[in-house]
Amino acid sequence: MTSFEEAETEETVTCLHLTFYHPCQDEKMMFRCLNFCKREQVRADEAAKFGRDSSVCRYHLMDTRVSRIQFALQFFRKLHTSEYCFEIKNLSKKTKLTVNQTELGYLNKIDLPWKCIICFGDYQILAEIQEGESMDYFEINLHLAEAPILQERCLPCLPSLQPVPENGISPSFFLSQGKSPTEIDENE
Repeated sequence: MTSFEEAETEETVTCLHLTFYHPCQDEKMMFRCLNFCKREQVRADEAAKFGRDSSVCRYHLMDTRVSRIQFALQFFRKLHTSEYCFEIKNLSKKTKLTVNQTELGYLNKIDLPWKCIICFGDYQILAEIQEGESMDYFEINLHLAEAPILQERCLPCLPSLQPVPENGISPSFFLSQGKSPTEIDENE
């Protein structure tokens, strides 16, 4: 037997990809302390904290409008399953945090969906979870967005997901015209 055959089976690692956007990034450089495009390992029993206080937060944002500790992400395994997830907890007393369309007040927490948008103040963060098997640690991979993650007219979170009819005219078009849509027989 070769050493290759005897080697431990390599396990995959859960990775949380976070893409950050703020409209004033170019002028204020609030993300300058974040390490972009390099995966960082975080022990499974540690919470990944984001905020202004570098002595408490692993990921700090250089902005006086950000709370000392803005939010925390905790890695966990769902009860009676082998599925690994993250929960997000708002740790800011002053700023509400929105995950997709769910608003979290101080100390509120929810499970992080596999793909979601986190908003607070003018910050937009796209979170995407890449599944893995490791129980000992997870990885965080930070990215910087050059354009808004959300369309500006749809802030504070997630664009409305209204279906568009086959004719391509949105019902909101009629409402803005002061008219209501009318049903037309396809043979007319």
